[in-house]
Amino acid sequence: MLKSISLATATLAISAACFVLLAAGQRVEAQSAGMYVNSVDLDILPAERDNFLAAIKENGAAAVTEPGCKRFDILNLASDPNHFLLYEVYENEAALKAHRETDHFKKFAAAASKMVAKRDARAMSVIASNAK
Repeated sequence: MLKSISLATATLAISAACFVLLAAGQRVEAQSAGMYVNSVDLDILPAERDNFLAAIKENGAAAVTEPGCKRFDILNLASDPNHFLLYEVYENEAALKAHRETDHFKKFAAAASKMVAKRDARAMSVIASNAK
């Protein structure tokens, strides 16, 4: 009788562990799915830095109100005050395309066209997102 109770307890423990591991794996997949990143390096003309900052802050603040935009970070390279990185996270590529059709993006793009010396955009997909 003691042997059958031990076997039942072990079976239950293994089943619970498998359930927990499966659930954890599903959460990781859910966190990684549905994220499309647009990473843009920009070199700004020094005389246009303040104008660029005003324009990109306005565009970024409006972008995160869009249903498909999850994040819009504006980063400045510590060693170069005129080099910026935009880190934009969207649910999918269609959401990025929808962002580019908004009035606020078109306003930003028109203004920035005379401020940007160099632009390098890279589309990326998220493999894993590790954050608190």
